[in-house]
Amino acid sequence: MKNILVVGSTGQIGSELTMKLRREIPQSTVVAGYIPGAEPKGVLLESGPSAIADVRDAAGLAEIVTRYKIDTIYNLAALLSAVAERKPLLAWDIQMNGLLNILEIAREKGVAVFTPSSIGSFGPETPHVGTPQDTIQRPRSMYGVTKVATELLSDYYFHKYGVDTRSVRFPGLISYTTLPGGGTTDYAVEVYYSAVKGEEFTCPIAPGTYMDMMYMPDALHAAMMLMEADPSRLKHRNSFNIASMSFEPEQIFAKIREYIPSLQVRYEVDPVRQAIATSWPDSMDDSCARAEWDWKPTYDMDSMTVDMIKNLRLKLGVQ
Repeated sequence: MKNILVVGSTGQIGSELTMKLRREIPQSTVVAGYIPGAEPKGVLLESGPSAIADVRDAAGLAEIVTRYKIDTIYNLAALLSAVAERKPLLAWDIQMNGLLNILEIAREKGVAVFTPSSIGSFGPETPHVGTPQDTIQRPRSMYGVTKVATELLSDYYFHKYGVDTRSVRFPGLISYTTLPGGGTTDYAVEVYYSAVKGEEFTCPIAPGTYMDMMYMPDALHAAMMLMEADPSRLKHRNSFNIASMSFEPEQIFAKIREYIPSLQVRYEVDPVRQAIATSWPDSMDDSCARAEWDWKPTYDMDSMTVDMIKNLRLKLGVQ
């Protein structure tokens, strides 16, 4: 990776990934792609080039790829799960028509493409515990449908045209840097904010609902590590299960109370998010990622909680 375009660079993953790429590959050019209304700010704007990169504008994307001699695209443009259920047509347009534009540009210009999938690509018929790498995928949300289609279309362009497509199925992602934006697993971020600020937390997910989760530093490492992996070892390009920890709400609340005993929680279950969460795996088997490109997470629930609380106290100015 030498000249990289991050599409969706101001989102939850993109904002942190762009900065990590710039720090860890300093000899590269990392372009922060954004859409009007979601412009990069602060260090994200000041530390490198940026450009309007709407996935639905094929000509505009192609111009950026040509201008900066892009060899790798991280395509992070998507609506998160709960938002996608409210706006299914927009979700399809961004995720699928946008991906098709990117893959066509990649085919024409020899660009590698990372387009993440998700635990949302699975459905209620999928084995929920130790979800296999290769298994039935019949999601019942528009978010999940687009993720499955993303995997299939990316594989098609690899097998048909030789486009270097790669992806992972992200679990729920937890980060102190960027606020969540409408995902089913967002409660696991929001509760840390409430705990640090001393506010009661209202949980939209029912107790006993297990979901795979991952701390953002591990997710970013996985995205970069896969794109730099030896292609001759990859049997599952689109898309690899990756896992770190699985918990239900009461477990993460109990872990936070080990450090902030005053945390107060009440449940107000959101039926839309709960239906999505119930259809997702409790835990994924990531043995293929470990075997094919040496994936291994660094953080567990305890080390993540310590780091989240420390950094949120600094961010929010709370002792």
